[in-house]
Amino acid sequence: MNDAARPDPRPDFRPGPRPDPGLEPVEHVDADGAVIEVVTRAEMRARTLRHRAVFIALIDSGGRLLVHQRSPDKDLWPSRWDLAAGGVVAVGEAWDTAAQRELAEELGVHATVEALGGGSYDDADASVVSRVYLARHDGPVTFDDGEVVAARWVDTPALTALMADESMCPDSVALVLPLIAAMITPFAAG
Repeated sequence: MNDAARPDPRPDFRPGPRPDPGLEPVEHVDADGAVIEVVTRAEMRARTLRHRAVFIALIDSGGRLLVHQRSPDKDLWPSRWDLAAGGVVAVGEAWDTAAQRELAEELGVHATVEALGGGSYDDADASVVSRVYLARHDGPVTFDDGEVVAARWVDTPALTALMADESMCPDSVALVLPLIAAMITPFAAG
């Protein structure tokens, strides 16, 4: 596959209207991931409440990482580039289930996920307790839910250039990159 993601092969696919994501229930958790209360996503964002999140790095058989640009409609870091698919874990949802769901929702990929580790991330915009996963897949990828507007496969030099030139999601840089850096091909063959 080229650096560009392939279009959805289903010409008759029409995404339906999405429910208001601000009304989605989210677990506000403590530093250990124990539930304190259930709030709406809008309240979680407004108060920067800690919540559970998953990150799934997608690497192809050539060792390239799929990076993507978030939609300008995202409630956090719109239009920034991201190193991983992922998102908020649903109320009561198991970590591995959330990783599989997010990979399918954001990238249209159904692949085995491998847990790499976890950690916490906190800044003025977000507070998460996370788990990081790896999936291996050569494509195609699709963006049916509208959360991704562009994607490309990158080796280490291309990733370094992207990170120097574009605004990145700081949580995935902090949590994902240290776990996958050695897995990304230093230079693409060709």
